Amino acid sequence: MNLLDRYIFSQFTRNLALVVSGLITVYLLVDFFEKVDNFVNAGQSTSLALRYLFLKVPLILDQLLPVCLLLAGIITLGVMNQNREAMALEAGGISLRRLTNPILAAALFFSLLALISGEWLVPATISETNRIWYEDVKKTKSQGIVRHGQVYYKGKEGLYSFRRSPKSKNSFKSFSYTTWDETFALKLQVTAASATWQDGTWFFNKGQLKTLSPEGDYQYKSFASHEMSLPDNPDNFFIPAYKYEEASLSDHLKEVFRDQEGRLNAWRNLNRRLSYIFLGFPLILLGLPVLVLANQRWHKDLSLAIPLSCIMAFIAWGWW
Repeated sequence: MNLLDRYIFSQFTRNLALVVSGLITVYLLVDFFEKVDNFVNAGQSTSLALRYLFLKVPLILDQLLPVCLLLAGIITLGVMNQNREAMALEAGGISLRRLTNPILAAALFFSLLALISGEWLVPATISETNRIWYEDVKKTKSQGIVRHGQVYYKGKEGLYSFRRSPKSKNSFKSFSYTTWDETFALKLQVTAASATWQDGTWFFNKGQLKTLSPEGDYQYKSFASHEMSLPDNPDNFFIPAYKYEEASLSDHLKEVFRDQEGRLNAWRNLNRRLSYIFLGFPLILLGLPVLVLANQRWHKDLSLAIPLSCIMAFIAWGWW
């Protein structure tokens, strides 16, 4: 990277930091005044509200980054044009396309950082902010969790583990149900490749039943099909929608190869995340010509290019 590339990269980074800090500040102020009453009514401290807002920063940055990259690219090239830097470089034989290369490289670099954040940082902070908002403030607690596509649910008498089938809410895969006695010894366990709930009865296919006899020994029974009653039904297996938002990119990728039936939906979720992370790169490719056109046709730079770019960004976001 030569001196010119380092200079443009540093200018882009500085402008990106200014845009990001400004938009995040506005976002947090609006969110604070919107939700501070909820924290007060729930008897929570201001420090918890501030911690909640601080942990939301990675998610906010993830949501705003494509537009911020676009604005940073427009501002960087626009300021260079206003300061006659672009004209001087063009007179020295450096083309406009050459000036845009460091901007595109910087956009790609920060998109890759967003990709890393979307794998490790964003899921962890989303999980904690959801816990604060729904459990500490809203006083609601989910009895189930989602880990790597597998749902674990604490029922009335035992623990359920299953994978939902995309075909029906009453059908499950990799199903297991386990109960324990007063001494925490395993009392009953039923595992099955698939399970279906119908008219108050559970129907299991290709599984095994493990029970504790009165003598203290375990009895095993393999079955091709089996039916029995359990104290819970699929209507109890409510997992809040926000729980699925806590999945990382690798979780979506594993889901693609793990579940044949839900592969299309898993691919859709993975593509949705990846396409948004890298949305800023094509936005810059569209936004920089808008700046050049505004300068050449109307002799305006930032005053016209920024509003047009923002409109274009919202159109692209709506299309996405």
